[in-house]
Amino acid sequence: MEIQLTAKQLKITPSLREYVQQKMSKAQKYFDHIVWGQAFLFVEKRAHKAEMIVHAPGQTFRALATAADLYSAIDLASDKIDAQLKKHKERVKTRHKPKTSETMSDALPPVTTTFSVVRQHVEPSSPERAIEEMEAAGHDFYAFLDRDTDQIQIVFRRIDETYGIVQPVRKTKR
Repeated sequence: MEIQLTAKQLKITPSLREYVQQKMSKAQKYFDHIVWGQAFLFVEKRAHKAEMIVHAPGQTFRALATAADLYSAIDLASDKIDAQLKKHKERVKTRHKPKTSETMSDALPPVTTTFSVVRQHVEPSSPERAIEEMEAAGHDFYAFLDRDTDQIQIVFRRIDETYGIVQPVRKTKR
């Protein structure tokens, strides 16, 4: 990462330049693709100020810190930048995190559905007679043509060993 250091009303010493380089290079642990960074150091009256700007693709982070001495201001600004980068990285992680249903479907092998086709002649009958036919065939359901309504219905055995009837109804248009 290229770091540009600018100072106003103070002289940049080699140790100060190295310290800023070290602090700003910590940003690399959050993002590998940081384009470049800027550090502005200046003194206003008795306050030492450090402003750090980090340019990443599509995002710019900025932190301004004021302290009694210059090294403390650099530390504070560096900590603020790190917090911003960490928060942004967490946001990006959660945004691109797969949903739990997607991860579950990836973990389990796909279920293949197999159908067994039951062919039966549909004859006019009563529900009671259809239940007898179903029991004789050993099935859990039986289709029949209801004598009263002249519609195909299905009688089935429920879990609690009672019986139910499916009566098809056409959906009305609204």
